[in-house]
Amino acid sequence: MKSTTVLFRQMYILRSEENEQVRFKDVFSIIGPAMVGPSSSHTAGAARIGRTARQLFGECPFHAEIIMFGSFAATYKGHGTDTAIVGGLLDMDTDDPGLPEAFAHAETAGMETIIRPGKGLYPHPNTAELVLTNAAGDRTLDIVGTSIGGGNIEIARINGYNLKLTALYPTLIIRHSDEPGVIAVVTRLLVDNHINIGHMSVDRKNRRGEAMMVMECDGRIYPAVIKGIESIPEVQEVNLLCL
Repeated sequence: MKSTTVLFRQMYILRSEENEQVRFKDVFSIIGPAMVGPSSSHTAGAARIGRTARQLFGECPFHAEIIMFGSFAATYKGHGTDTAIVGGLLDMDTDDPGLPEAFAHAETAGMETIIRPGKGLYPHPNTAELVLTNAAGDRTLDIVGTSIGGGNIEIARINGYNLKLTALYPTLIIRHSDEPGVIAVVTRLLVDNHINIGHMSVDRKNRRGEAMMVMECDGRIYPAVIKGIESIPEVQEVNLLCL
C-alpha cells in the first residue's frame, strides 16, 4: 500500500521527459493564510480588504468610513473585523503582530475612522464598504469587498464600477475612456511583454464615457509596462495592486 505522502505527491506532480513540474492549487487556498486570529473570514479576509483599499488609494487615508453588512455588521466587534480592516488600511498584512492594536496605530498615523452598519443590498454576507478620503478632501476611493472564506476576498466594486478581483495576483486597475480598441491596445502591450492575463473584468459608466478594466496577471508587471499603458491617450489612470 502506498503511503499518504506518496499519494499526495502523485496528486500534484506532473512528470514529463524534460522536467518535473509541480502543479497545485495555490497554497493559500489549501492551508489558509498566516494570520492573527480569530477568524480567517472575519479577520484575515477583512485585513486583506483593507490592505487592498490602501494600495489602490496609494497612501494612508486621512479619513476612513467603514460600513459593515450582513455577518460583518452582526459580529465585527467580537471577531475584530473592524480592527483588521483598519490594520489593512495601515498596510498591515494578515500576520502583522501589530494588527490587534490597529486603532492605536491609526490614531498615531492621524487616520480618522468611522464604523457603522450598512443598509440595503450587499453581494455577500461578509461585506464591507470602505470610503477613503485624503487630507485635502479632493480625492476619494469607494470600494466594496467581500470575504469569501479562508482569508480569500473578492472586490466587487471600485468607485461605482462593478468589477471582480481577488488580490491573489499582480493586478492592473485601469481607468480609461470607453473607446473602440483601448482594451486591444492594452492587451497587446501585455502580450509583447510576455504577461499572461488570468482574469479580466470590465465595466463602464455609460457608452463612450468613462470605463474601468481590471486584469489579474500571472507574472510580474514592470514599471516600463505601466508607463506604456499610461502613454495610451485614452487611459486616465493606472494602478498596480500586488499584496
